[in-house]
Amino acid sequence: MTKKEIVKAISEELGLTQLKTKEIVQKTFDAIVETLVTDRRIELRNFGVFEVKKRAARKARNPRTGGQVEVPAKFVVTFKPGKEMEERVLQLEEAEFAREQAERAAQAAGSNPAPLSYSGGLPTAPLQHGPGSINNPPPVYKPPAGPSPNSNNG
Repeated sequence: MTKKEIVKAISEELGLTQLKTKEIVQKTFDAIVETLVTDRRIELRNFGVFEVKKRAARKARNPRTGGQVEVPAKFVVTFKPGKEMEERVLQLEEAEFAREQAERAAQAAGSNPAPLSYSGGLPTAPLQHGPGSINNPPPVYKPPAGPSPNSNNG
């Protein structure tokens, strides 16, 4: 959702002009930013807490060259949702889970065959001695020499 969409929704709900609503929304955002700059923290009850924290300097890896780069310390804004917001998002998660379960049940009841399930225990078929068996293990992958592109060393 964009700021413009927020303004439109509020103006329709309250019966204000979009121009006046836009001014109010912008003043609210400006007040939040100004409070973060001066006090480094703003708590909005039933919504959450914005806080300015200092992130320490660190070493990182340039994904293009693979070389190390120094990332200087900087201030970042963090957000911790309030209790009411977390509860509403949890309800969304639960509703999504229920919807997925209903879709699976509908698919199982339809023309799609039921998925195979594992009943536990050992396989009943005789052991095969092909690639991947104990007597004939599959080839082992050996990565190229040098630093790993996914490593976080340093």
